Amino acid sequence: MSEQLHPLAPHHLPFYLAPGSGTDVLMAVMGIFLVGTVLWVGTLYWKLHSLPERMAHKSQKLQFEIVAVLGIISLFTHLHIFWVAGLLLAMIDLPDFGTPLRSIAGSVERIADAAPGEAREPDQPSPAPIETSVPKEKERSHV
Repeated sequence: MSEQLHPLAPHHLPFYLAPGSGTDVLMAVMGIFLVGTVLWVGTLYWKLHSLPERMAHKSQKLQFEIVAVLGIISLFTHLHIFWVAGLLLAMIDLPDFGTPLRSIAGSVERIADAAPGEAREPDQPSPAPIETSVPKEKERSHV
């Protein structure tokens, strides 16, 4: 029996059309490409999103925790101003006020813990206490 074709069917199909009984190779390739592209774009998004945090961590900034919190807030709220604020905060260098203040506090503690005799210079004599005599009143009797 000879194979009969439909009168309107073409005798040669282009490569991108699936044969009636076979698998669609182009759809399988495009599915793999789509999954790969989504993974690549997701990785790119995470790298871009964590940019301020990585910048602050690499340069040992004091405000690293604030930058990290701003990044998390921007991730969950989708408000980009938090990400921009984190990026700007990661780029600037805040002055370190904590170290000098800790040094001052440590010095004051050492001075306060010193014995009373150690704080004075030895060549200065200590002043003698001034005794004043207060006249006593006569006791009155209650009788």
